[in-house]
Amino acid sequence: MTRIKDVAREAGVSVATVSRVLTGGPVSTGLRAKVETAIRATGYRPNLSARRLRSQHSRTIGLIVSDIRNPFFTAVSRAVEDAAYDAGMRVILCNTDENPEKEALYLRLMQEERVTGLIFAPTRISAEALSQSPLDFPTVLIDRAGPPGLHDAVVLDNAAAAGTLVSHLLEQGYRRIGGLFGNTSTTGVERHAGFAAMLSARGLAAPAQFVAPTADAGEAELLRWLAAPDRPDAVIASNGQLLLGAARAVRRLGLSMPHDLAVAGFDNETWTGLVGPGLTVIEQPVHEIGTTAMQLLFDRLSRPGGPARKMVLSGRPILRGSTGPRLRAVAN
Repeated sequence: MTRIKDVAREAGVSVATVSRVLTGGPVSTGLRAKVETAIRATGYRPNLSARRLRSQHSRTIGLIVSDIRNPFFTAVSRAVEDAAYDAGMRVILCNTDENPEKEALYLRLMQEERVTGLIFAPTRISAEALSQSPLDFPTVLIDRAGPPGLHDAVVLDNAAAAGTLVSHLLEQGYRRIGGLFGNTSTTGVERHAGFAAMLSARGLAAPAQFVAPTADAGEAELLRWLAAPDRPDAVIASNGQLLLGAARAVRRLGLSMPHDLAVAGFDNETWTGLVGPGLTVIEQPVHEIGTTAMQLLFDRLSRPGGPARKMVLSGRPILRGSTGPRLRAVAN
């Protein structure tokens, strides 16, 4: 096995110089080039585990998301990885399927790996547990809020975004507006609050169903709801997967949007512009969420004693044909 002293001999430098190159320490450009050439020539691979034990950190960012198949988290993960790469750091990505047991497992893994910091999208259960079980590394929460003042966080203004969708539907003439909300995170709770507040302000009922935040669950629930006598004439889905499920239900029943049912939701994925007349959505600033989370993490690493910060970003409504005017829909 090639050792660090072999690299030093090949490059004609000290072991300490090789170590500084490997850890990003201060080394002249010329010496760095010589060491890097020697590393390639000898095939040396650093023992990362041993280095972590000596330095107590790994230059590794942990990233724990709830569903990597969800395009929202795919895009956020890309932004996190880009920022980590630019900073010379690696990313360990874990997917939890909204399962608190998997979250606990991966949090232990992050401790074992001695990650430098963590970006985390927790379930409500895990978010609430953070106050009882402090983490050993700087942590930034994304998409979901945790206990106030405990960790930095980057979230959407969820209540305002949901209220925007309700307001648009009311302006279009809809009054029986239902909501499909995810039941595992604070995001669904906050979006429901904005949904219910806007309808209550107009003296209207706010029928809502809380389900698993998956396309299958959204489709099944909307099929059941549309078969009931109190079916809505418009529905808002609180995330992209539930919106996909709602679109499937409309297609399965042979309904037309907005003539039979107006549909709106979250996440401006490519497919949302291709379904029917196009789906009205709130576009989330996914890249900004990822880059802001990384900036908060870097700030926390450089100034560990400051108060926790919560960055609240705004969504952008993308209005399409799925929420066309109610009177026109009825006439057609």
